[in-house]
Amino acid sequence: MRELQPGLWHWQAPHPWWKPGTPWAREVSSYALDDGTRLLLFDPLAVPGELLALAAEREPVIVLTAAWHERDARDLVERLGAPVYAPPADTAEDWKQKYGYVAENPDDESPDLDWLRAGGGEAHWLAAGDRLPFGIEVLAGYEHNDLVLWIESRRTLVAGDLLSGLLDDTAIESKWLRRGVTRGELAGSVRPLFALPVELVLPAHGTPTDRAALERALA
Repeated sequence: MRELQPGLWHWQAPHPWWKPGTPWAREVSSYALDDGTRLLLFDPLAVPGELLALAAEREPVIVLTAAWHERDARDLVERLGAPVYAPPADTAEDWKQKYGYVAENPDDESPDLDWLRAGGGEAHWLAAGDRLPFGIEVLAGYEHNDLVLWIESRRTLVAGDLLSGLLDDTAIESKWLRRGVTRGELAGSVRPLFALPVELVLPAHGTPTDRAALERALA
């Protein structure tokens, strides 16, 4: 675990679904922010013991950049009683638009966060344009449920797969993102973010980086 700023931490852990040939690195990133009242856990996986101890002194909150990044969210809800802020899971129409997959039943949807939708915890569903009660702005990513979070007080972006797709070519080559997506389309989704005074960029896949690295990726 590494402290990036006072009260802002990064750590990595092996992705539970990873296997050889999976189109992302085995180690994925999670982050935590202590605002003095709450401990915000972003896409948490294998939370270090020091942070679990701190969670007992704060109001723990789980924030997901994408529904498929639930990782250890369910266990943490059961252990800490934390509310979950997350975008919605893919529907059958989402699958069709993103990947060309036509579900047999039009009411089908991804099983991501099905336990939360069934009442297994306190759920707050996110969409671009939302502003969370702890001062985080929700921004649009490439998909409606793959979001970017702007922490103005830290000049920091926390992002799901959108920024990972720009920082790692294999995400595009392996069709990890929407079929047919191009680097130019991804870059077009990101460029409006540079109207913000971004200093730190925290991707779910990869390691913390800065504005200059993202600008180089856009170039």
